Amino acid sequence: MVRFDIVSKIIGQLLFLEGGMMLSCLVMALCYREDDAMAFLISMMLTICSGLIFKHLGRNAGNELNRREAYLVVALIWVVFCAFGMLPLLISGYVPSVTDAYFETMSGFTTTGATIIDDVECLPHTILFWRSLTHWIGGLGIVFFTIAILPSVVGGSIKVFAAESTGPIKTKMHPRLSTDAKWIWTVYLAITASCVLFFHVAGMGLFDSVCFSMSIAGTGGFATYNDSLAHFNSPSIEYIATVFQFLAGMNFTLIYVVLFKRQFAKLLTNSEFKLYCVVIAIATALISYFLVSRSGYGASDAVRHALFQVVTFITTTGMFTDDAGQWPHFTWVVLGFCMFIGSCAGSTSGGFKCIRGVMILKIIRNEFKQILHPNAVLPIKINRQNIQMNHVPSLLAFFVTYILICLLAATVIILAGVDDTNAITIALSSLSNVGPALGNTIGPTMSWSSLPEGVKWLCSLLMLIGRLEIMTVLVLFTHSFWKEN
Repeated sequence: MVRFDIVSKIIGQLLFLEGGMMLSCLVMALCYREDDAMAFLISMMLTICSGLIFKHLGRNAGNELNRREAYLVVALIWVVFCAFGMLPLLISGYVPSVTDAYFETMSGFTTTGATIIDDVECLPHTILFWRSLTHWIGGLGIVFFTIAILPSVVGGSIKVFAAESTGPIKTKMHPRLSTDAKWIWTVYLAITASCVLFFHVAGMGLFDSVCFSMSIAGTGGFATYNDSLAHFNSPSIEYIATVFQFLAGMNFTLIYVVLFKRQFAKLLTNSEFKLYCVVIAIATALISYFLVSRSGYGASDAVRHALFQVVTFITTTGMFTDDAGQWPHFTWVVLGFCMFIGSCAGSTSGGFKCIRGVMILKIIRNEFKQILHPNAVLPIKINRQNIQMNHVPSLLAFFVTYILICLLAATVIILAGVDDTNAITIALSSLSNVGPALGNTIGPTMSWSSLPEGVKWLCSLLMLIGRLEIMTVLVLFTHSFWKEN
């Protein structure tokens, strides 16, 4: 049976964290002397007061979660965080609609990056910073962030980590999960700080450097300008962004092992990393060819724009330096595949994940071998380690569920009046937490403000399902989850 008192207690404690985030934005608003300071003050007070109420309701609860409560906490905290996170947008009046404000905030925390704001340049500095901050906190996970800085807040941390982390295989570097979390957040901070430094040296202002770096490290996509990175018209800034998006799409455990333990050989022998690089190389070559042969691009510009768009789509960041909606339609297929496959597990990106792609390829290879050698025992090995056979049904269930949700959501969106191409890419973009869509009605450089209200709520749900890797959310709707035994 689910103990709602401990769930309420943890949600209350985590709301204090969100209140602290709003406090930092309040200080910034006062420094800039813009008209959103009162919005952040009221939002902070409402969030902290609600945290006190939740904590009071769970005042007699223990500290250990069971698996069922861990899944419920993870799903609820993302919903609750977005509900309070939209308050600054609503109260300030810059996003007056509850639907739009919730969509924007869910898009932020899940690092999707789709926006309903047509003109972001009219927003005050603090609102822009808040949008990027939601990306940065949501990148590795709200609860995972808490485990890193306040491990005692989240009881049953391993169960919570399993519910929120990405990828089918969980790798531990240290016996204590809180130590793992701190090292991974160290890598995350290093990527973010380095990106800020490189952007600033390349000529970007400090505020823009921080906002873009948080969006890139979290593989989110929110920008401070309507035309995203294209605003700067700088190849050096584009290449810097490409490199750091690529790093943010890598498994952070692998980066830790390579940088801090100096096991450089693991980079070259890691199956997931190799598939990640191969997909990027092939997709970039294909798109570059079509841009040169069909769209009249020069070779250097074609490679630069193709590489950026491939990396931003496969890492599910979703920024842009060119309008891919105007490219040959074959490139949409390539970018659509990048949207689906995503980058590495244990990163801040969304999508199906390359590790699952490696597992599927090895399963297919083993099936061909089994035909020739019916009695052979063929284990699945990844990075020289045997994968337990119970991972195979889970992988196939995840794959089928992923495809079915995309098809069902696309059908609903089409029935709501959206054209076929846009509907399919909107569903895939939301579920994979990518951000841009591909089509003529809502292209990769456009906001999603024209979508019907019901479709925005559906997309918000898809973003949450995709960020928590489907099963964590869907299990809450099963009868067995709520049974007493």
